[in-house]
Amino acid sequence: MLPYENTIYLADSKYAPYGNRPRQEIIELSIKNVQKLQDFGCKLVVVACNTATTNAIEILREKFTIPLIGIEPAIKPAALLSKTKSIGILATKGTLNSDHFHKTSKHFSDHVVITEIVGEGLVPLIEEGKINSQEMLLLLKKHILPMLQADADYIVLGSTHFPHLRPILEKLLPINVHVIDSGEAVAKQTKKVLYEQNLLQPEEHNPSCKFYTNKDTDVLNSLLKDYGSSVSVEFLDF
Repeated sequence: MLPYENTIYLADSKYAPYGNRPRQEIIELSIKNVQKLQDFGCKLVVVACNTATTNAIEILREKFTIPLIGIEPAIKPAALLSKTKSIGILATKGTLNSDHFHKTSKHFSDHVVITEIVGEGLVPLIEEGKINSQEMLLLLKKHILPMLQADADYIVLGSTHFPHLRPILEKLLPINVHVIDSGEAVAKQTKKVLYEQNLLQPEEHNPSCKFYTNKDTDVLNSLLKDYGSSVSVEFLDF
């Protein structure tokens, strides 16, 4: 949606998954990451983690002056689109246990049945590059079963890791069950904020796209293989 913008992606894989960490640690990690991106000269930061957003976004906005875009499970569109009035949410424990998440889900729980599932074990497998493993397939089958038993026709991916699993989920799920995430909404909001603050790059700008990880670069490279030589992945200790 913003192909002419410079992008820096900070993969805090050394401390993943955030979802099982105490709230104070999530806040400290989030501050560390935003500070690093600000040091790089970023004009806006997307907190591309549901757990970090639901636990730390308000504190981050108090601490930093640059625009911060949060991300949270797409409960609202799923609830509005559901024909069976039953939706499933696959997320981390940290997201599902947060006050912010509970406030959001409470708005819709009177109108739809919400089946919340902790996607235990999924993030580490993705971080290890085991997306297409038999272990992943078995875990996904186990996690989606209670949602299907509750007649859910929309499954919300409540972790920014989980869209990597969409191709597998779409093969496992019945044709009437749809998968939804927050990616497009976040991109639209990012574009809107950049426009409103007069921060957009001109469309003729030749952008750079850099990826940094504090763990194994091979996994990030494998996830980015379809982008060819247009991106670089570097190790950065942060």
